[in-house]
Parts: sequence; structure tokens; C-alpha cells
Amino acid sequence: MKKTAVVTGGGHGIGKGIVRKLLQEQCEVVALDLNTDYLSELKHEHPQVQTLLCDVGNPAEVQKAMEHIESLSGKIDFLVNNAGISVFEPVENLSVEMWNRILSVNLSGMFYTVKFGKHLFPEQSAIVNIASTRALMSEPNGEAYGASKGGIVALTHALAISLGPKTRVNCVSPGWIEVNHYDRLSEADHAQHPAGKVGSVENIAETVWFLLSDKAAFITGQNIVVDGGMTRKMIYV
Repeated sequence: MKKTAVVTGGGHGIGKGIVRKLLQEQCEVVALDLNTDYLSELKHEHPQVQTLLCDVGNPAEVQKAMEHIESLSGKIDFLVNNAGISVFEPVENLSVEMWNRILSVNLSGMFYTVKFGKHLFPEQSAIVNIASTRALMSEPNGEAYGASKGGIVALTHALAISLGPKTRVNCVSPGWIEVNHYDRLSEADHAQHPAGKVGSVENIAETVWFLLSDKAAFITGQNIVVDGGMTRKMIYV
């Protein structure tokens, strides 16, 4: 029986790359996204993908999406919480509404998918949450995004303890992942990374699949940093 995989923010970028990888691994994939154009393009490229319009920051919409997924397959073997938004503004300019919106989409959305989908997780199911190296280091004006991503790391290990051993829960923290124009990157862009290159969507998708697969059966509650070594690099200017 095929595994059922759900990917939030699956219509573009890293999420779309994860969808492609899951299809390669013969999963039945349901992609959630807030952008109808992204979903239409995904459906055109991969007609076998089930697409659902959903704002993961809205608990009522997430609950409705989970009910629909239950009617489709009755289970969620793999859940990839990838949806996220970013706004970088000085604290004095960042509105309370935008602060709350970023936290609701990036962090609360991951709680909602588990809350409303928990009964669909069979034995030996797995969840991967997409965080960011911004959970570990910062540039100016990243308070909301950094707080949301740091919260994901903590939520991940909390869920791992609550849902185990039935469901494993891990997260991936990408560094610089070039989504649109990898061929336009400069030699300097690549050279600054200890790994010698900027990351690709495929780097994240492969890591996510490893964590979902039986090969990672003894890994749960962990944050896997995929950043070419940049968070370990000491830089002084």
C-alpha cells in the first residue's frame, strides 16, 4: 500500500521540491498552499498530486483540510510542515498584526496540522517540520521570523516526546537554499560556504525523505541543520 504524504506550502520552492521527491518515492501526495496559482502549476506538472487551498494560519481551514484528507485516504503516513512567510522590519515598524500573522503561519500552523490530523497518523508515521538556521543565528530585523523558527525547533522535540513511539518528529533547518536562479549565483556565493556551494532545493528534499524513511527509524526530536556549514563558520569583519 502506498504511503500518504501531506506537504504544507507544497506549491512552490522547497515545498514543491519535497513534493517531487515524495512522488519519486511512490507516495500519494496531498499539497496544501495558500496560492492558487502555485497549486494550479503544481497540478499541471504533476496531475497525480491532490491539491488543497489552505491557510495554515487559520485553524478552521486546517481542520477542514484534515477532514478532506481523511475522506481521501483515511491516513497520513508522512506530514511535512513546510509553509512559512517572512517579513523583516525593525521592531518599531513591525505591526502587532504582522507579528501575530508570522507566528500563526510559521509556528501555530504546525500545531494545527498535528492537532487536527493526529488521529490519522498510523504506526510508524513520521513528521518533519521545516525550521531555519534563523532559529540559531540572526541578522537585524528578524525578530518575528527568528522567534517562529526557534519555536518550531522546540515544538518538534515536544511533539516527539508526546507522539512517540507511534510517530517520529524531526525538523530540518535550511540555510541559504537557492530556489529560483541557482545558475546565476557567483563563485563568491558558493565559496563562502565550507561545503563549497550554496544549497539547492534537492538538498532539503533528500534530507526530509531520509528523516521520513525507515532509515531514520532511530532518530526523533532532532533538528538537522542543512546549511553547508555556515552556522559553524566564525566570521569577523
